[in-house]
Amino acid sequence: MDGSAAVEIVKVGDLDVQVRVSERRRHVRLTVERDAAVTAVVPPGIDHAELVKIVKSRRRWLYGKLAERRELGEPRPEREYVSGEGFPYLGRSHRLLIVDAAPSPVRLMRGRLELRRDALDDPAAALIDWYTRRGRAWLPERLRPWAERMQCPDAQLRVLPLGYRWGSCSRDGRLNVHWATMQLPPDLIDYVLAHEVVHLHEHDHSERFWRRLERAMPGYSARRARLKHLGPDLWLPDRDR
Repeated sequence: MDGSAAVEIVKVGDLDVQVRVSERRRHVRLTVERDAAVTAVVPPGIDHAELVKIVKSRRRWLYGKLAERRELGEPRPEREYVSGEGFPYLGRSHRLLIVDAAPSPVRLMRGRLELRRDALDDPAAALIDWYTRRGRAWLPERLRPWAERMQCPDAQLRVLPLGYRWGSCSRDGRLNVHWATMQLPPDLIDYVLAHEVVHLHEHDHSERFWRRLERAMPGYSARRARLKHLGPDLWLPDRDR
């Protein structure tokens, strides 16, 4: 591969890989960008056949990352932090109300999402903290029946910023769920939780994975389709994408 070419496209099966040469690279780095573009930063002089071999060896990982992008979708343009702006919580849109005084920077009060005026210096941080705290209080009980149904009663849960992923899991039984999940209707939150619990048994999206999910949640595909449709309606600031 010619090290003088800044960017070129290498087709590997149905993947179009944008290749950029970097003098500082010693190994190939593959990335799935926010817009679902697959990029490879490669060292100078890498052989075309070697690059194709590397991409093929990472195809399962690449397809998984592309699926994550599709699951969460592209968010809407940034919302404004002004009274009357809508922010979702558990499937319902709540209008923001800027208030001068309140016991906490953000609270849900009589159907309005109150944002204290002194939190306007960094309103995104205040709202993320509120969604996160709500998730930590609400999600463990919602997780329990799914974990028990799939023989994972000791599954532990954390609420974190996860970029474009709804959730992730580790082999030690710890589940991670995006704080933005708290914007979804409860039945779609159930899908996210069940999906991640299945990953404690099946670590990739194999046929066994989907069969196990179907047994635990018959008709899951309808929820999955709704989740993909709702993704662009959620609030997700740049810092957490």
